[in-house]
Amino acid sequence: MNNNNSEVSGKLSVYTLTTGPMLGCEQQSKHDCKEAKKMTLSKQGHAEDIPKDDFVNVVLHKEWTLKIGRSSITDVNRGTCKMTERPEVLINAKEPVKSSVFEKWEMMDRDGQRTLAQCQLSEDSKKSCTFRLMKKTTMKKEEEPRKDLKMPSTHSGKLRDSRDNKSTLNEPSSRRILPKDLIPNPEVFSKVDAQAINVGRELGSKEIFSVTAITQAITDGVSSDLEKLRAIWIWLCHNIEYDVTGYLGLTEKICCPEQVIVTGRGVCCGYSSVCLQMCREAGIECREVSGHGKGIGYQQGQSYQNTKSSHMWNAVCLEGHWYLLDACWGAGRVDLDNRAFIKRYEEFYFLTDPENFINSHFPDEEEWQLLESPIQLEEFEKRVLKTSDFYRLNLTLIYPKHFLLVTENDEATVLMGFPQPVDFTYQISQRSGSEQQQLSNSTGLMSTTQSTMKLRLMPLNSGTYDIMVFACPGNTSRTFSWVCSFQLKCLAPKISEELPENPYLTWGLQQDAMSVGLKPCKYGNDIILLESGSFELHLKTTRPLMMLCELSHKDLDKTLAEKCLAIQTEPDQLTCNILCPYLGYYRLSVFVREWENAADSFQNAGNFLLHCTGCPVNLNELFPHGLISSCGPGTRALEAGLTRFSHAEALVYTQQGKCNITFQNHQDLDLHGVLTKEKYNQPENPLLNHVFFTYNGSNVTVSISLPECGVYKLGLYGKTSFKQEFSLLCDYILKNTSMNKWSPFPCTYKAWKKGSVLFEPRTGMLEPFSWVRFRLRVPGTRKVSVQGEQRVDLQLSKSRVWEGEVFTGRGPQLKLAASQSETSNEMAILLSFSVLDPKNQI
Repeated sequence: MNNNNSEVSGKLSVYTLTTGPMLGCEQQSKHDCKEAKKMTLSKQGHAEDIPKDDFVNVVLHKEWTLKIGRSSITDVNRGTCKMTERPEVLINAKEPVKSSVFEKWEMMDRDGQRTLAQCQLSEDSKKSCTFRLMKKTTMKKEEEPRKDLKMPSTHSGKLRDSRDNKSTLNEPSSRRILPKDLIPNPEVFSKVDAQAINVGRELGSKEIFSVTAITQAITDGVSSDLEKLRAIWIWLCHNIEYDVTGYLGLTEKICCPEQVIVTGRGVCCGYSSVCLQMCREAGIECREVSGHGKGIGYQQGQSYQNTKSSHMWNAVCLEGHWYLLDACWGAGRVDLDNRAFIKRYEEFYFLTDPENFINSHFPDEEEWQLLESPIQLEEFEKRVLKTSDFYRLNLTLIYPKHFLLVTENDEATVLMGFPQPVDFTYQISQRSGSEQQQLSNSTGLMSTTQSTMKLRLMPLNSGTYDIMVFACPGNTSRTFSWVCSFQLKCLAPKISEELPENPYLTWGLQQDAMSVGLKPCKYGNDIILLESGSFELHLKTTRPLMMLCELSHKDLDKTLAEKCLAIQTEPDQLTCNILCPYLGYYRLSVFVREWENAADSFQNAGNFLLHCTGCPVNLNELFPHGLISSCGPGTRALEAGLTRFSHAEALVYTQQGKCNITFQNHQDLDLHGVLTKEKYNQPENPLLNHVFFTYNGSNVTVSISLPECGVYKLGLYGKTSFKQEFSLLCDYILKNTSMNKWSPFPCTYKAWKKGSVLFEPRTGMLEPFSWVRFRLRVPGTRKVSVQGEQRVDLQLSKSRVWEGEVFTGRGPQLKLAASQSETSNEMAILLSFSVLDPKNQI
């Protein structure tokens, strides 16, 4: 029995793993079939709401006659299950058939219940069983005197001795039609499946347990051997549960076909024996195959040498070709922890491709591998255990070919391919004696592209590890199924510290990153080595996107992590500036959404592993707090009409403590700048006056003079003339290494309009008792004056510049004012300058 449908369910950061060992039921030989105790038959139907009228429509919708003959059934491989002979019963559909059919079947079964429960192995069957399990060399010797034995006709529909199958199997051409060629799509069986399920339920409710009756009913109206076999398979998978208590030795194992049907339970040989009997009733050539199955209790690397076979399945002949199926594994799986059978239909084990079947089923007789090049038992032991979900997702194992991985250069790699998007995760456990300790996924790096998955394993310690890989279809609710397993032997660890946890499963760009607007990048699942504590991640985009980032380190709290990131969003590129204040490994996760759809949620587009090996950034030199996701000129500034920035990046470095940022203002916005610095304690010298705007047509110059060294944030705001409030367009980060202490600019007033230019003095702090030359351009004014201890009118030069010499005196302030009328005494203040106190000069 198979448990390879163990699932792990979860969301992005948390998932729960529920696994049960694969069920590989012990083979019960024919010598184990002893006389069973008399048993009371109970009703075996399932409590499912299927209207009886549906059953009539499916099964009894036309005229048919069903003939039930002698009911003695003999299994040459397993023994003889004797039944009382029953008279032939003819049923005509023209009569009120539904009730009469089942009443007669029910009456017949009650008559034979006593003998149905008695299974006894005959001497002839023992010989037949012994003959079948002999080695090939012995078989040939015994076949020599049987020269009159002809190869069975695979189309005759009659049952033949199991020894005849040798001649058929030895023809390579008789087994090379692949199941996928025979069955292009399981949906072709929808009607057959529905009939087998509905009829099986009805027969169970009527307590009809005859192999003959069940087989004829579920195959009624079905013409081809393939469809008949399908009906038998579906009935087995949906009506027989695995005998968990029998497998555990708590009760007697159920193998005899009649007992299996009556109780609705059986171990693997129970499934295979019922399949054999039903196929005979349907005229399909069938064999039971014994061998080893990687099921319950299977441990990677275990040896099957000189051990008794532990599993049974079936081989059937259709149109001259042999196929494999395992109804025991197709019915569901076993949860040994809870001693429970979990019903889950598995299509994969119906006529499975021999190339795939051999990974989990190794027959005692080589011929039943149905391979052109059979493998040896040693190769079977090394094969990677792949579950049905591995094939359901169309996965391909590129590397390794065997389950055992040994670290090379202190790491090991698993590589898989897939045609459609698939999401992956994995679980790693370290062996410690007979126990296993589950480790975090920080032991490895998993990355996916549109067609491949790569898992790099880098354990912290030497030892043996078990690796389970899980997968699910891409872009789904992330319910993962176990797909394959490996064993890892680490000879020497590569890294000395644990990698950061990655709740988003894979490293590098997510495989669907291109669908959300990102172009391929050069960063995969490789570790990004940083020799210094700073790094810039650039991601090209196919359309404007909004980006958020998350930085994780074992010593980094959330508040500090926010000061390590500065994000710039441009129409065709996303940039994240990262600072690393500590040595070691960092996880950088990137989230994006459409720029225009603010209501959309951000989704994880990539995760990158950074390793800072030297020169971490001082905590006092991190980015300012409260940066928006649009640092530097980007999409937001462009939409506001600002272009041709002199500083295209978010970070501006100045070694002198001064800088000018220029750009063009095409929409004639009113602009405003706000300069801030953490731990700035000079209230008498506010940072607001350290930013000065100069307009020259559409050209704008933002001048900044910084009072001390350190890291500053410059917020650039703008609004149209009819807007009430300013909107933040972008943030600049200014890093000043100069020890110069520059004074602020003069304070500007509303009358300082666009087009006004201040040439002299540029400082807002003037020396007392000194002469200062003023030069400025103020368009549209008739008079410009400087008001201090005395009023001084400036003169207009030929170049349309107002200029003149002004004595500062004691101050404390000089005000520059202008008037548009020469006759009016009303003047509007343009700028104000502070005159230093003689006692507190800078």
